Amino acid sequence: MTSIRLSTPDDSRRIGELAHALWPDGSVDDHVEHVAAITRGEPASTLPLVVFVAVDNDNAIVGFIEVGLRSHADGCDSSRHVGFIEGWYVEPRVRGRAIGRALMAAAEAWARDRGARELGSDTWLDNAGSQHAHEALGFEVVDRCVHYRKSLSPAGSKA
Repeated sequence: MTSIRLSTPDDSRRIGELAHALWPDGSVDDHVEHVAAITRGEPASTLPLVVFVAVDNDNAIVGFIEVGLRSHADGCDSSRHVGFIEGWYVEPRVRGRAIGRALMAAAEAWARDRGARELGSDTWLDNAGSQHAHEALGFEVVDRCVHYRKSLSPAGSKA
């Protein structure tokens, strides 16, 4: 049995570890700082942002979902704010037990309570597991995109 609750500042280290598993490009400490700011009510964004955690019978955090409000999201009604899943992760050893579904339900309720009528999210093109999880919970694909960048030499250089 797993319960879902809002995160507290004491959860920041564990959520930071899980966030690092989801986004390994950032350090655990960077993720901990990010979550700590949210749990203190001081997120980097100007719009509301919260983190829910999934806690198992041993009181261990086994998953999280970060949900916020955005002024807009791709594929959503641009005339009103939208709930947005910023991050969603469940430990691999406990997947398949509806923990991700329970976390998403908490995020949906939170966004709905703040007037959102839609919930947006995104994932990488090569993350088939995440795409399947989103679609199993009723999300629909609204766009597929490959982003490019090109470095430019400073003006006046011969490179």
